[in-house]
Amino acid sequence: MGKEDVGREELGSLHGIPLYKCFVEGWPQVEAFQARPDDLLIATYPKSGTTWLSEILDMIYHDGDVEKCRRDAIFNRVPFLEMKAPEMPSGVELLEKTPSPRLVKTHLPVQLLPTSFRDKDCKVIYMARNPKDVVVSYYYFYQMAKMHPDPGTLGEFLETFMAGKTAYGSWYEHVQGWWEKKQEKQLLYLFYEDMKKDPRREVEKILQFLGKEVAEATLAKILHHTSFQVMRKNPAANYETMPTTLMDHSLSPFLRKGISGDWKNHFTVAQNERFDQHYQEHMQDGRFRHLPASALAHSAWHPYGQHLHP
Repeated sequence: MGKEDVGREELGSLHGIPLYKCFVEGWPQVEAFQARPDDLLIATYPKSGTTWLSEILDMIYHDGDVEKCRRDAIFNRVPFLEMKAPEMPSGVELLEKTPSPRLVKTHLPVQLLPTSFRDKDCKVIYMARNPKDVVVSYYYFYQMAKMHPDPGTLGEFLETFMAGKTAYGSWYEHVQGWWEKKQEKQLLYLFYEDMKKDPRREVEKILQFLGKEVAEATLAKILHHTSFQVMRKNPAANYETMPTTLMDHSLSPFLRKGISGDWKNHFTVAQNERFDQHYQEHMQDGRFRHLPASALAHSAWHPYGQHLHP
């Protein structure tokens, strides 16, 4: 498969989860992946602040040394576990060459996570984001990243998303599945909206979870370096160096807006009502209903549909 063949094709399926066909082909290596006890897993549904969180963690791991964090593109500094694309090293190959302690990125739903992460009791940081913003961001990503099928109109894509037919499947099952694991393992569950609102508090939460302390000046440097404006201009963080055969930044930049509530600029009233109803059905029936309301009340979205509007 040559470079020119990386084109739009339908998604394959991995244990019932829609996924890129080349990722499905690479699955045996991912499933057999050997985690190390000091690996830190960064898990998210796509378009939920993964790159932002990765950059924050790489900065923490390098004690705020901006030059060290420019050593390579973010997708090489924090390898993407299940990544497999023509003429590029796979995520597993990159990880095997990465010295410990490693940062590992994944979008896998919890039931597909390779068992060695559990066996080695690795720490995990999960970040969830308001699904309305996820769907808008994902729509633009589908347009610029050629491994996706054509997304059609936003209205059509919204239906695909609600039906759980986008890459990585149902958002509802993803956020709820990982939430359930919170009880069992070393998992810090974060919300994109909280990180936007008070990045200092959230980064302090991460430091506490990792058992790390940094000087105040270092913390300030981390917060500055990982602000959206700075990251967007940083070729080591903004995916500009990814081959255009895979991602066409002229269609939409990878780091597009980095805000909460952009869905309001995209959804029609009818689409919003339809989404709210669907959300309420799925979250009310879902496992999130066992949460105390206070657990998410400070977020811009809530386990029950009525609080979805910030």
